[in-house]
Amino acid sequence: MKLARDRMYWRLFLFSSLLLAGTSAQGGQTQFICTSVPKDMDICSATVRNSVPPAAAADDDLKTTVLQLRETVLQQKETIINQKETIRELTSKLSRCESQIGGGAEPGGGGDARGGRRKDPAGGSKNTMGDHVSRGPSDTLTQLAQTLQSLKQRLENLEQFSRSNSSGQASSLKDLLQTKIDELERQVLSRVNSVEEGRQPALLRNQTAQRGRVETTLTSMHQRITDLEKGQRENRPLDKFQLTFPLRTNYMYAKVKKSLPEMYAFTVCMWLKSNASPGVGTPFSYAVPGQANELVLIEWGNNPMELLVNDKVAKLPFIINDGKWHHICVTWTTRDGVWEAFQDGVMRGSGENLAPYHPIKPQGLLILGQEQDTYGGGFDATQAFVGDLANFHMWDRKLSVGEIYNLSTCSSKAQVGNVFSWLETSLDVYGGASKWTFEACRQLN
Repeated sequence: MKLARDRMYWRLFLFSSLLLAGTSAQGGQTQFICTSVPKDMDICSATVRNSVPPAAAADDDLKTTVLQLRETVLQQKETIINQKETIRELTSKLSRCESQIGGGAEPGGGGDARGGRRKDPAGGSKNTMGDHVSRGPSDTLTQLAQTLQSLKQRLENLEQFSRSNSSGQASSLKDLLQTKIDELERQVLSRVNSVEEGRQPALLRNQTAQRGRVETTLTSMHQRITDLEKGQRENRPLDKFQLTFPLRTNYMYAKVKKSLPEMYAFTVCMWLKSNASPGVGTPFSYAVPGQANELVLIEWGNNPMELLVNDKVAKLPFIINDGKWHHICVTWTTRDGVWEAFQDGVMRGSGENLAPYHPIKPQGLLILGQEQDTYGGGFDATQAFVGDLANFHMWDRKLSVGEIYNLSTCSSKAQVGNVFSWLETSLDVYGGASKWTFEACRQLN
């Protein structure tokens, strides 16, 4: 009986405790929970365990989840930073590649080297390399056609201008035409180089017809320019002209019609204007059968200007590639091979033992603007003269210092050459070299 009462009291105590806990937890709303308890379990400890709120356990799980998520976010953030750095590096490399590709695709950017043989004035030959710029055949043809169309329009304007102005227009015609001719020649040379290299046979075959039309137009335009030049020649004396060689080519030159006699002395004088570098090229060359360098004046590469007589060399102290007109003369006598060099009326140098006791052979060919590697040919573009040449005269004797000074100052006492005198009728011009009105004294003043 006593044991039964004790159990009843304990159950009442437990019921009261649960009732109080439920009231405080729910803010006055009572909830009764019945739990079976083994008879050998400590009721107090069970009561304490069962009294832990479910919300507290949920908070612990939430905190654990939050910590795990935070760690995951940090890892992902570090991964994103690494990926951004990789993207930045790849973007930089891509930009460099694009810039290189863009620079390589620039028109005219490609260069091809062609080997050539240059005749050494001292004898023998040496290897040279001449760089040239080439364009793709399609781009070159398109640009060349545009240039030709523009030049045709400008020529039509020039013809109208020439008809309406009967005099005093030579200088403006020269400047306008020469600029366009220079541009056209550069385009033609570039295109010819591309065609000669010939990397796309099928494309080149398709362009054959267009090339023929372009060359036909070019020939027609040269004829029209020649007609304009004829109009100028009608109004000027035969000796008041200059030859212009605008480009280094192996086809622009002038040939003296008459041959030279045998000479035991000579004087050669001329006016030159050039800013070519390196070297102004070859103002004149005289060749005879069996000796291409019988008499040559040449400045090529980084060498000073040289006078060659029978392939023997004298170095001349001329400095003329400053874009200004200069009067130069060279004299020579077979006795002891004595030579003298004058620039602008002043002796700049002299020497001896230049092919002594060798007479200049007759019946040769005198060429202006090119160096002859063979009799009448073998022209090398690297040795071609670039610039303007006028008043070329030759004597079969040594002129005095006073006579040379008179020539350089346009004195009325100046004499013309007795072997060759500067006249338009004495020359044949080839390859697009042009003639323009020139008066030395007016140009200097």
